Amino acid sequence: MACTGRTGTVREGSPRVDTFESQLEAGASADVSGWDFAWLEGRATEERPPWGYGRQLSQRLGTARASLDIQTGGGEVLAEAKRFPPTAVATESWPPNVAHASQLLHPRGVVVVADPDEPPLPFADGSFDLVTSRHPATIWWSEIARVLEPGGTYFAQHVGPASAFELIEFFVGPQPQARRGRDPHDEAAAARAAGLEVERLETARLRIEIFDIAAVVYLLRKVIWWVPDFTVERYRDRLRDLYDVIELRGSFVAHSTRHLIEARRPRAGR
Repeated sequence: MACTGRTGTVREGSPRVDTFESQLEAGASADVSGWDFAWLEGRATEERPPWGYGRQLSQRLGTARASLDIQTGGGEVLAEAKRFPPTAVATESWPPNVAHASQLLHPRGVVVVADPDEPPLPFADGSFDLVTSRHPATIWWSEIARVLEPGGTYFAQHVGPASAFELIEFFVGPQPQARRGRDPHDEAAAARAAGLEVERLETARLRIEIFDIAAVVYLLRKVIWWVPDFTVERYRDRLRDLYDVIELRGSFVAHSTRHLIEARRPRAGR
């Protein structure tokens, strides 16, 4: 669940909190470190894309020689892989996530590098035959192309345009310019401009359903770029309005968009 960045999948199962005030307190006091969204069980759901990114990622890591996962978050998705290549590296910028990813991935032989998510990537040209990323906040195509070896592949799941904007615009109003960002075809064109050959591009629109205000507060505290100035007190009136909507309708529905992209650096001479 993300607008311009990385998050996980939310599921059903946990009990809801009943009153507006208790829901506010539950969402405001929840731990939002890392990128594990299990706290939202029973409070929100999100459809998964049909292509199974985690499964395909694991398959590709199993045959790679040297891999780089960019903006790995807390390392939860990467850690699901069954095995890693002899050289496996992940980058992350947010210190709590660097620590969490290190705990998960170091025992698996993956080196976690603290990196500001700005060019240049701290690796030599042609270092990796596989570069991956799930929900990167920024995409530096020229750097991806540079660190890929000739014939190497970039395989990633990106957040698409206007993802979760029904929720975002409930709080901040219409965002027509932002809605046009993250277009998959624009990103494919940028990849080609960096010298990559786009071999695969798939898109999906996925249903998000939110069942209580605790989930809203949790999400807006965790995915801080959705409503950058969010605090419970600043948006208390809109939270109350949304609480009333959920009580009346039973849930609040939004939609996320995702695209799967695979691009290859041409071999020498092509």
